[in-house]
Amino acid sequence: MTLADALCARRGVVCVVGAGGKKSTLYALARLLDRAVVTATVRIPIFDQQVADVVVTDTPVEALERATDWPVGVVPERDRDDRYRGYDPDVVDAIEDSDVADVVLVKADGARMREFKAPGDREPQLPATADTVLPIASVHAVGEPLADDTVHRPKRVAALTDLELGDTIRPSDVATVLTSERGGRADVPDGVTVVPVLNKVDDAALEVVAREIASDILARSDVPHVVLTQLTASEPVVSVVER
Repeated sequence: MTLADALCARRGVVCVVGAGGKKSTLYALARLLDRAVVTATVRIPIFDQQVADVVVTDTPVEALERATDWPVGVVPERDRDDRYRGYDPDVVDAIEDSDVADVVLVKADGARMREFKAPGDREPQLPATADTVLPIASVHAVGEPLADDTVHRPKRVAALTDLELGDTIRPSDVATVLTSERGGRADVPDGVTVVPVLNKVDDAALEVVAREIASDILARSDVPHVVLTQLTASEPVVSVVER
């Protein structure tokens, strides 16, 4: 199964949240799909080399109507030397409503390069037109202490689990956060398809860990399946775990 099919991401507005693979997911999908747009509702690191063109604009629909090379990135402005700012969610809604692109790929929260996270009070920033939300976690977080080095907002993760700061993260903790309405499913509108993604499944031992997390997710939540990925590989889908 292709990555786009596994993630239910061939058309519409696809939002990535969580930690440990959001940007890699966006860029991998952008390379696979026709007329794909990459954008964000939060800050996003400079990604000019990941797409055919990045347009800095307050009028993204007009910019996309003029596009000839795809995929295209659109952002409102540069923030410092290493990142762009994101649009308000209603701007992403306008891009979708314009039908100028086949798929709009959206980074909808931040994680400061950590492997695992729980969202803050103002996250995620999901557009109303979202069709698919991909909550992502890296399996590398399992076995690590619940601390800032590995986890973005560890106190939030502790509040969703029975962990204390410094405790070892278990597979069940990852499943708990990804399926929680205060975690990976925070503010997801009714009717949106949610596909959890477990990334950095780099070897057989990590696949065992990922499958344990996936089984727990499927027991807790009504998601269609869980996708195991190694997004740095030429074939990024390791497995699709179903009920």
